[in-house]
Amino acid sequence: MTKYVSLRVLQAVAVLWAAFTVTFAVLYLLPGDPVELAAGATPGTPVDPAAIAEMRARYGLDQPVWQQYWTALTHAVQGDLGRSLSTGQSVTGALADALPSTLALASFALALAVAFGTALALAATFTERRWLRGLLTALPPIGASAPTFWVGLLLLQLLSFRLRVVPAFGGTGLQGVVLPAVTLAIPVGAVIAQVLYSSLAQTWRQPFVDVAFAKGASRWWVQLRHVLRPAVAPALTVAGVWVGTVLAGSVIVETVFSRAGVGRLTQTAVLNQDIPVVQGIVLLTAIAFVLVNLAVDLVYPVLDPRVAQAVRVKEAVHA
Repeated sequence: MTKYVSLRVLQAVAVLWAAFTVTFAVLYLLPGDPVELAAGATPGTPVDPAAIAEMRARYGLDQPVWQQYWTALTHAVQGDLGRSLSTGQSVTGALADALPSTLALASFALALAVAFGTALALAATFTERRWLRGLLTALPPIGASAPTFWVGLLLLQLLSFRLRVVPAFGGTGLQGVVLPAVTLAIPVGAVIAQVLYSSLAQTWRQPFVDVAFAKGASRWWVQLRHVLRPAVAPALTVAGVWVGTVLAGSVIVETVFSRAGVGRLTQTAVLNQDIPVVQGIVLLTAIAFVLVNLAVDLVYPVLDPRVAQAVRVKEAVHA
């Protein structure tokens, strides 16, 4: 298992490096001058060249591209993501201010998505009525295909403006986060339900299910005790992959619901071409994505003993 874990860690490091490098290249190739934009330059408005040159030197943008990249990479490894071109605040400080709100939203949304997807898949595979199973299995494709912004606007219209159950904008505690979280959770939960239902249906056809019934176990006991554990691994992988989608979707959702967080910070940074902040946000999302998927890879052999056995056999062959 040591080789398995080491390989996954090396892959995680490679993904982070690739995310940083690609982001740097894309932002460098963008049209426009972020320094002039940060200095308040507009078409037809003269700007002091000395002030522009001083600002370039302060942020190291007067150096060759390869040197800018190397400096940014070495500082990022040490936890220094630079300073915002617009505000002068450190990028880590700006992210630390915006992250708690977004983290609470994303965590709540992911918890709702897992609960909703798991319950829907379990109900669809447990029922023996075909019409009910067909109805339940038709819901996930609808939820997965609905655009996030459209779902958010629909929930705003229904629950805030018509029923007045929750506030449309702002709000504190659970009331302020429930609508954005549900908006994010619907498409993610729908995908989890699709994958888990397919895995559960396949697992129900395995021979050990017949053995469990022959021993007198109830259908519900077989579902929870014998079928769910080996079937949950693919859904867990999908949930890990969709963590990045939840964080990316928070940009749209926070804009729709006027919430402060990484979404609003991203919107401001992109409009101002604030390269250090955009790069820091992309790196933060990549770190979250990599850590969650690394955790999923490490839990996978625990959930499914067949994976652990295959890893041990593979390592023994290559030893």
